[in-house]
Amino acid sequence: MRPEKLFPLFSDIQALAGVGPRVAQYLERLAGSRVIDLLWHLPTGFVDRRWEPKISELVPGRIATLRLKIGKHRKSPRRGIPYKIAASDQTGKLTLVFFRAQESYLLEQLPEQSERIVSGRVDSYADKLQMVHPDYILKPDQRAALPAIEPVYPLTLGLSNRTLQKALKGALKEMPELPEWIDPGFLKQQQWPSWRQALEAAHTPKAEADIQPQAPQRQRLAYDELLASQMALALVRLQAKKSKGRVNKATGRLQAVVRSGLPFVLTASQEQVLGEIQADMAAPEAMLRLLQGDVGSGKTVVALLAMLSAVEAGAQAALAAPTEILARQHFMDLKPRLEVAGVRLAFLSGRTSKNERQKILTDLEQGRLNLIVGTHALLQEDVKFKDLGLVVVDEQHRFGVYQRLALSRKGRTAPDVLVMTATPIPRTLSLTVYGDMEVSRITEKPPGRRPVTTRVILLKRLDQVIAAMRRALEKGDRIYWVCPLVAESEVLDLSAAEDRFETLSGIFPGQVGLVHGRLKGEKKDAAMADFTAGRLQILVSTTVIEVGVDVPEATVMIVEHAERFGLAQLHQLRGRVGRSSRPSSCLLLRGENLSEVARSRLAIMRQTDDGFRIAEEDLRLRGAGEILGTRQSGFPQFRVVDLARQASLLEPARDDARLAVEKDPGLSTPRGRALRILLYLFEREAAVRYLKSG
Repeated sequence: MRPEKLFPLFSDIQALAGVGPRVAQYLERLAGSRVIDLLWHLPTGFVDRRWEPKISELVPGRIATLRLKIGKHRKSPRRGIPYKIAASDQTGKLTLVFFRAQESYLLEQLPEQSERIVSGRVDSYADKLQMVHPDYILKPDQRAALPAIEPVYPLTLGLSNRTLQKALKGALKEMPELPEWIDPGFLKQQQWPSWRQALEAAHTPKAEADIQPQAPQRQRLAYDELLASQMALALVRLQAKKSKGRVNKATGRLQAVVRSGLPFVLTASQEQVLGEIQADMAAPEAMLRLLQGDVGSGKTVVALLAMLSAVEAGAQAALAAPTEILARQHFMDLKPRLEVAGVRLAFLSGRTSKNERQKILTDLEQGRLNLIVGTHALLQEDVKFKDLGLVVVDEQHRFGVYQRLALSRKGRTAPDVLVMTATPIPRTLSLTVYGDMEVSRITEKPPGRRPVTTRVILLKRLDQVIAAMRRALEKGDRIYWVCPLVAESEVLDLSAAEDRFETLSGIFPGQVGLVHGRLKGEKKDAAMADFTAGRLQILVSTTVIEVGVDVPEATVMIVEHAERFGLAQLHQLRGRVGRSSRPSSCLLLRGENLSEVARSRLAIMRQTDDGFRIAEEDLRLRGAGEILGTRQSGFPQFRVVDLARQASLLEPARDDARLAVEKDPGLSTPRGRALRILLYLFEREAAVRYLKSG
């Protein structure tokens, strides 16, 4: 249960004064439906209204606060012409301008011959000074109500900064005093304010420095959120360590059979990683290990041999992948290798027929299946194992910590867990996502892999791209063509996969397939199968082929509007080619006008194929928000942390969390109870279930 102290923060925003259903709708779209959502929505700038010049001292483009005498009103003669009001002081004249004005309202607010305080941006039009739609219009005796410094927030259509500020004023009043959860010595060393003081200061900046990530109040709030995240991971890790594991001691018998059938020898890096995994599996504690490796480094074969270790020890293994395409490909790759060794395996997804599903579930529960490959379907309650020894989760960031735990709870004892990711993750992000795990890293690619030549080409040179495609097809190569949208958009002027498919089908009849997320599963599978078998030479796709798809004969990757993709995504797409000894190329087609970030991104793709360097650059260029993606990904959704610029806070937060959990695993001391409140405050309450008590 959420602590009572936090109830006001998690109440509906409509409880705030002045927030009716219409405003609440806009606020919900912008930040969320609760008071705490508003409080986490921090300003990104501020307006300084302290400059109070005379009209003769005005500078166009600046915000000014003026004491004016109101002159004549000039009504709009027709629609589209602004309403103008003459104003002056002892030193000159200024025009107040209003579009779509209500005359009665303006006559009431700005009566002729009255004095008014007005504040807003001054402009020059036809060499005359004007202020369009002043931000504030006040009577002289209301001067104290004008804010000297006004925070500016990210907004949504239909919501003004003033309306948001009013709601936030009410939200700030709802903040309770909370016990201090930061270690006293560390808090004193950093000279940070309390949580409440920090949030108040963040919403009332007094200078440019106050809205920067390094401001003490911003640092404090970021540390709080990182500490909550690291506490949750530490509690999950503690639970995994406490769980009695299953000793999975490999005999090597099945592995020897499978290894003898491999067309390659494992690299030294693969052997080292496999050794680390098998040592963990042979220990009585449950393994929790992340296997990181760049595109094409050979993680899947390591996972295969690890699963065989579990089967050799008399246990079952499960491999979960985030998409049906990837899960099915894993199954098709593993099936011939495992059947030679006498390993019984099955495939399970949401599309598995009812009868077949029932048979698989029965065989799994009774131990007639050694290994199962599947999608999120493996997480369902009725999927039961006789003796689950190893869980392998591919592309973990698309699942999430608690989904992974749901799968790992299906063992009689805690099974070993191996998480794989081919998405290179910057160190700072890997600590936030995988902070509960030991990490293994494959650092070299299998021999024979050739680097992919990467070129950036203007979209208007499409005829040259088509000519290059003809040459590749004549050599028997296969080609991916990736588009950023499925169907044509009226909003974005980007090529759509369906349109590009039609165009290319006209040029290369009978040779082009189409795959995207909206296609029915059967059509997707058929297109992929035809491309893999060579019945189709060109595959037009969205990013559904970003991860895991392995067609060695594909040697050309064309990414249309490459400037619209993230660096890590481009690296993944490029990783679909160069999977054999044949020369491969990646053509990044770009539009005419590029932002500086897009230009830098494409330049990095030309300079390096090191996924880990690319990941660090992606974090630097885009920040964590875009890299972390949607709420559905497994990455934590940070509300106040700017990981790119506050990364230095992560390690102290991780160390503090681990120490706190070691000293007080039940979080029952005064600081422990404060840390519980912190977990609820940042909605990491699922972690509280892993406490010893309460």
